[in-house]
Amino acid sequence: MNLDKMKNANYPEKTCDVDRLIRNRKSIIAAKTGDKTEQRRDGIYAYPDEVFELEGDSYTVTDLTRQSLGQMTDADARAEGYSDLETYKELILRMHKGMEWEESHLVWVHKFKKSN
Repeated sequence: MNLDKMKNANYPEKTCDVDRLIRNRKSIIAAKTGDKTEQRRDGIYAYPDEVFELEGDSYTVTDLTRQSLGQMTDADARAEGYSDLETYKELILRMHKGMEWEESHLVWVHKFKKSN
C-alpha cells in the first residue's frame, strides 16, 4: 500500500477530484481573500494535506470531518464565506432545486488554508 493510501485509510474513497472542491466564482474570491476556509460537500473531494489551486494560489486541506447540517453554526457559515447560517442555508437551497434542509443530513467538511 502506498503512503497516501495508508495516510487516508481512515476515510472512504474520494467521490470527486480536488479540482472540483471550489468552483463557484464567489467562493473562489472568498477563499482568495481568506474569508472562506471551509467547503462542505456530500462526498470527499480531498484528503488532509492534499493541495489544490485556485487561480494561481495553492491551498492545503488541513482537516476532513463529518458534520450534520443541524450542527452547523453561524461561525461555520462564516468559514464558508457567508455572513450567517440563514444566508448560507438560503443559498444552498437555491442552488439545489428541490433540496430540503434536513438537520440529520451528513456532509464532509473540507477545511483548508492558503499554502506558502
